[in-house]
Amino acid sequence: MPQISDKGRAMPASPIRKLVPYAEEAKRKGHKVYHLNIGQPDIPTPDVALNAIRNLDEKVLAYSHSAGNESYRKKLAGYYVENGIDIDHTELLITTGGSEAVLFAFMTCLNPGEEVIAPEPFYANYNGFATTAGVNIVPVTSYIENDFALPPVEEIEKKISDKTKGIIICNPNNPTGYLYSEEELRQLSEIVKKYDLYLFSDEVYREFCYDGEKHFSAMFLKGIEQNVVLLDSVSKRYSECGIRIGALISKNKEVISTALKFAQARLSPPGLGQIAGEASIDTPPEYFTKVYDEYIARRDFMVEALNRIPGVYSPKPKGAFYTVARLPVDDADRFAQWILEEFEYKKQTVMVAPASGFYSTPGKGNNEVRIAYVLNINDLMNAMETLAEALKVYPGRVDS
Repeated sequence: MPQISDKGRAMPASPIRKLVPYAEEAKRKGHKVYHLNIGQPDIPTPDVALNAIRNLDEKVLAYSHSAGNESYRKKLAGYYVENGIDIDHTELLITTGGSEAVLFAFMTCLNPGEEVIAPEPFYANYNGFATTAGVNIVPVTSYIENDFALPPVEEIEKKISDKTKGIIICNPNNPTGYLYSEEELRQLSEIVKKYDLYLFSDEVYREFCYDGEKHFSAMFLKGIEQNVVLLDSVSKRYSECGIRIGALISKNKEVISTALKFAQARLSPPGLGQIAGEASIDTPPEYFTKVYDEYIARRDFMVEALNRIPGVYSPKPKGAFYTVARLPVDDADRFAQWILEEFEYKKQTVMVAPASGFYSTPGKGNNEVRIAYVLNINDLMNAMETLAEALKVYPGRVDS
């Protein structure tokens, strides 16, 4: 029997999706499952995007340019300019989701065996993209005790070796919801400049910043313009996860021209997705105001509810729509499976994402879970009540 490749064996399973069979079985038993495990908002997609698809008058759904439709790239460049990021359409590529943007960035900028430093916990699929590209993620740990702030510069510098080629951040952060400050970004820029590294900045959640805080883009940093690669997506901004449209942006023309070769090999990004993405740029401001208010209400309710449960601690995230919560359990992976497989409360249960999959350091996050507040408050209320009841009877409960 032929053998599977080493790369295939090394490819990590998604910590977000690996529990799906248990959730499906719970549903077959007639249990309502509250999905707090995945960043799929229930916020409606903007009408301008849906109408662009409904009113489509194309006779042929043809290939686009490998970099994406020029009309979309020009319009998208205008969006960034309005947000203070001075680029033109030749300095960006449309990608198949933010995922492909990360993968193209790694394959463009790093050789197999080279390293990229990532503050952990980090978006779990960075591990998968690194494996695909043959590069290594080197974690530098941030801690729930200080709300997952950027680790001190000296801790990051300790991780730099002759194989280090870049640093990747997600700002605001998935999975923690932490919003990196301008000062933290400037500290990173000094390291990037000192060691001539790439700075990969995943800014998918840029619109989701709370409590009067403002997003500070890595593209605002002076003196490292040729080092910065911005990664973006329409998935969360416009609640369009399914259209799979992202972008790779850089002032470094060699990065763009090289990434374009990978883009040519996959021919073109999704055609219908580009039509929706281009139309989405005309989304009226009141859409975002309504979404902002809704997420603030959800966050405030959920964080307060979590911290009322005995033994649970959750920081109050400043961005995105996630938090990492510490639970009084022996093993969060085991608990996440148990609550689906063996527990129900009023014919309800909850699906969470064990945080261990968002760490690269073995043993980290084993009593933490990522929770997405992407459901309406009534559902969140039921989910938090169910979680509280589950923790009362979980056989592996650990009280400090």
